[in-house]
Amino acid sequence: MPFAPDEIGRQHACGIGADGHWHGWFDVRVDADALRRLGLHPGRPTAGVDGPSPPGWWHAAAERRAR
Repeated sequence: MPFAPDEIGRQHACGIGADGHWHGWFDVRVDADALRRLGLHPGRPTAGVDGPSPPGWWHAAAERRAR
């Protein structure tokens, strides 16, 4: 892994949502200097689309598997 243990933080929270089902949330934080070593920094332009979107059936299948 490219990060030392003290360069990355992670937390998990869970609880019952408004719909009555359990939900979980993850929070992952990485030290800014650790990201700079990988070439990621505030001055870097944001990512852009590099091709067409997958077909509609692909999205529908992914949503079915997510449940």
